[in-house]
Amino acid sequence: MPIYEYKCSKCNTTFEVLQRFTDPPLTTHDGCGGAVERLISPAGLHFKGSGWYITDYARKSGGNGGSAKKGESKEPAAKSEKADASAESSKS
Repeated sequence: MPIYEYKCSKCNTTFEVLQRFTDPPLTTHDGCGGAVERLISPAGLHFKGSGWYITDYARKSGGNGGSAKKGESKEPAAKSEKADASAESSKS
C-alpha cells in the first residue's frame, strides 16, 4: 500500500497516511478539522553505480566483449591485405 503525504491548510501541518489505491483521498485533518491537500512527493528510489548497460551485464567470451560476429576475423582487413601482397611479391 502506498503512503500519501497531505498538508493541512489550517494548521500548516504535513503528515503521511498509509492508504489503499481504492481509498478516497482525505479531505479534512483529524487533528484540527482543516482542509487537506495531497502533496506530490519524490519517489523513494535512487540509482547508484557506474552504469546500467555495459557494466551491469556479463560479457561474452572472446576477449573483445562479444562484439565480433561468428565467422568474422578479429584482425583488421588491412593486415590481411598486407600479408597477401607480401606473399605475391615473394612468388615473383
